[in-house]
Order: sequence, then structure tokens, then C-alpha cells
Amino acid sequence: MVDLKQLDQHLQNNSYVDAHNPSQADVFVYKQVGSAPAQYQNVSRWFNHISTFKGEFDTLGGGAFAASLYGSAPAAAAAAPAAADKGAEDDDEVDLFGSDDEDPEAERIKAERVAMYNEKKSKKPKAVAKSVVTFDVKPWDNETDMKALEENMRKIEMDGLTWGLSKLVPVGYGVSKLQVTLVVEDDLVSLDELQEAVESDEDHVQSTDIAAMQKL
Repeated sequence: MVDLKQLDQHLQNNSYVDAHNPSQADVFVYKQVGSAPAQYQNVSRWFNHISTFKGEFDTLGGGAFAASLYGSAPAAAAAAPAAADKGAEDDDEVDLFGSDDEDPEAERIKAERVAMYNEKKSKKPKAVAKSVVTFDVKPWDNETDMKALEENMRKIEMDGLTWGLSKLVPVGYGVSKLQVTLVVEDDLVSLDELQEAVESDEDHVQSTDIAAMQKL
């Protein structure tokens, strides 16, 4: 039931039950009142005014909750929070990402693909780090047999060592050094050991130097 006295007092300074425009609160109270009560002028005025919106009742905005100030809230409105909570519960139950219980066959296929990928990755050849080295070999003097010096040098074999082109470079007083380009795999060839091997030809080699080195 609507407390007409309280409603009449409210409508003395307000045009509508709630807010500044007709809403579902007005619709609810209007239906509760039923007819314009002559003894409550403000309610009667409001009732007649709301009657002009009958064709728009379903489209009026707002909720009917404010109407509970003047009477019991409608069952539909009272049930709304519960429905919202139920909807939230239903949403919680929706598995957006699939069930925790995975399909055994799908899991098996997934595991096989991972294993194949790892195997393929392990067989993929790794990039070999290499360097180009300019190697200088200095003889004792201008009477050193440079041909024999180079032949002895090229007899040296190491895993990851590739001898390249060579040339004689004058250094003064009729003496020329042998300059050779070589390629080495960084993880396999120690340049210190290579220098020691070349310098072991003491009959021809005075010393060696690394003139330049560049990563490939």
C-alpha cells in the first residue's frame, strides 16, 4: 500500500516521485494509487499528470526502487538484484578458456608436437664463429729460403684452420716477410698455438705476428 500522506508531502515540492522526470518509480506508485485521491491535492495533481504518459510507461527510464519510500517495491524490481547475482554466478561458471579436464588425445598430440619441435631445434646446425687473420712471418735475413719457409708453414694442420693466399712484403735491407691470410674457427684454433707451431721452424722463422684479425 502507498502512504498517500507521505507521498502528498513529497509532491508538494517535487513534480515526480524520483528525479526531475517521469520514471519507473512514478509508474509503480501510479499503479499502486489506482485513482486520483481528492483529499490529497498534490497526489491528485501528480496522478493526472502521470496519466498523460500511459502510452510511454514501458519506455520510461530509471528504476522503481525509489517508490519503496511510499509503498512496497514491485516484485520484479525486488527480484532484480537476485537475478543479477544469479547472472554473475552463471558468468563465473562459464569456462571461457576450456575445461580444466583436457582431452587426453589433444594432450598427447600437443606433447608430440613439442617433442618434434625440440628435436628439430636440437638438430639445427649452430652458427660457427670464424675469423679472418692476417699472419706475418719474419725470416732471419735476406738469405732465408722463403719458399721452404712457406712450405713448412702450410704443412701445419689444425681442425678449423684454412690457409689462404700469401705474398712477400719488403721490410728493408733486402728482407721480405711472408704475409698470409688464413681463416680460423674461433672455438677450435688457438692463435698462440699456431704461432708456436710456425716458429718451431727455427731454421727459417725468426718471429710471427698477428697483423690483423676480423670476425666473419
